[in-house]
Amino acid sequence: MYTSVCKHCHKVFKSRIRTACCNDCRSTDENCFDDIVEYLRRFPNSNAVQIAEELGISAYVVLKFLEEGRLELSRGTFSRLED
Repeated sequence: MYTSVCKHCHKVFKSRIRTACCNDCRSTDENCFDDIVEYLRRFPNSNAVQIAEELGISAYVVLKFLEEGRLELSRGTFSRLED
């Protein structure tokens, strides 16, 4: 058994697998992640600040998903628009 602290409500809980959120907050976490993935499908070159502003969440939430390995960085190219 692992003892963890929920990243949302900061409650201490025990689980059989290592996880970052408790059962009560899991649906909130999954909904937020699904919103981020949907936004990135529409706007694939967005950064954490753009995602956070559009979805009304903290940029740290997006960065936390990166740390957890649920999101990956991509090296896209940007072209300059004509004036």
